[in-house]
Amino acid sequence: MSLNPKDTPVKVTVYFDGLCEPVNPGGIATYGFVIYVDGRVVHSEGGFVGAGYLGDDVTNNIAEYTALIKALEWLLDNGYSGGELVVRGDSQLTIRQLRGEYAVRSPRLTPLYRRAVSLLDRFSNVKLEWVSRSMNREADSLSRQAYLAFVKQHPEALEEYAAAPAKRGTKKRLYRGGE
Repeated sequence: MSLNPKDTPVKVTVYFDGLCEPVNPGGIATYGFVIYVDGRVVHSEGGFVGAGYLGDDVTNNIAEYTALIKALEWLLDNGYSGGELVVRGDSQLTIRQLRGEYAVRSPRLTPLYRRAVSLLDRFSNVKLEWVSRSMNREADSLSRQAYLAFVKQHPEALEEYAAAPAKRGTKKRLYRGGE
């Protein structure tokens, strides 16, 4: 299905978010995004990025970029090729790097940044907007749901993270949802 019939200009808005819990870096990283076309939700998604205890090099910023990349890939895979694209996220780092206001210095972010830029370049009219967390609740909720789904399927994950602070002599409250 094409999101942009040739005769009808559309406005597409993407909200994206990512997290890395219960520790950052090295926690369980997940993402979420919501796509609106002319004010109507056409797709939403949340998913797993990686987990430090599994050997993955993950951070909240990696999760943020992953969310945006997944949303842009979905748009392109589903025929969006014109109209206005507004990208909104609550990660100042991601938005400012993509606007060119901040340099990308992290070797772990560089390939994700390049991928996001290459995808954004395929759109004709893009606005990148930072929004507060309260304006990004749907994408945030999807990333948290993905985190909770992973923890439910992998109960050993929280055991791994609960043991790690004890080894360092500190305590970390683990996010189990609903707390």
